[in-house]
Amino acid sequence: MVQTLRIQQPARRVAPEVVQRYRGVPVAVISDCMNRLPAGGPDLRPMHGHGTPLAGPAYTVRTRPGDNLFVHKAIDLASPGDVLVVDAGGECTNAIVGEMMLTHAETRGLAGAVIYGAIRDSGHVGQHPFPVFACGVTHRGPFQSGPGEVNVPIAIAGMVIEPGDLIVGDDDGTLCIPFDQLDEVYPLAAERLARENAQRERVRNGTVDRKWIDDRLAACGFKFEYL
Repeated sequence: MVQTLRIQQPARRVAPEVVQRYRGVPVAVISDCMNRLPAGGPDLRPMHGHGTPLAGPAYTVRTRPGDNLFVHKAIDLASPGDVLVVDAGGECTNAIVGEMMLTHAETRGLAGAVIYGAIRDSGHVGQHPFPVFACGVTHRGPFQSGPGEVNVPIAIAGMVIEPGDLIVGDDDGTLCIPFDQLDEVYPLAAERLARENAQRERVRNGTVDRKWIDDRLAACGFKFEYL
C-alpha cells in the first residue's frame, strides 16, 4: 500500500499588516514576552549578509533528511511574502538548498528561508541580503526522491510551527509566534521594547538605577566579603 503524502496550502496566514508590525521588534524582545520557551535552537543561525530581518507566514515542509524534492515543490507553490520553513531533521550531511533554489525563491517573492538542516553556496548566501537561516554548510548536494509533505505541522528543536504562523528572525536566531497568539504577544513586545529603549538612554546618560543588583544579592542569603 502506497502512503498518501500531503501537499496543501495553509488553512490561514498571518496578515501582511501584522507581519509589518512585528518586523521592527527584535527577536529577543519577542522571546522574553513568550516566557523564553519557544526557540529554534542555537544551531539555527543566520547565514545571509547585511543583517536583513526575517518576517512572514510559515510555508512548511517536512522532508527526509538530505532530500529536497518537496522543497522544490513548495517553492513553486508558495505565495509572495511566505517564509519557507523546512524540517530536514537538523541533519547537515547533505545540503537542502543552495544558490539556485534560493534565487528562485527570492525571484518568486518569498520573504526568506529557514532550513533545519544544511545549505551550500554559502559564499553567495553570505554576501546576499535574502534572509536564510540554517544549521550548517556542506558542499554535498541533496537527494531528490522524497518522501516529504508540504504545509503540515513541523517541529524545529521542539518549537512547533503550524502553516501560516508568523516566523521572525534576526541575528539572534528565529522564533515562531503561533497564529492565535499574535494579538496577545505584540502589545507585550511593543511595551517591552519601549522600556528597553528608555533603559538604554538611562545607561548612556548615567542615570540608570543599579540598586537591584545589591537587592538581588542580599536575597540570595549568602555572605559576601569585598576585598
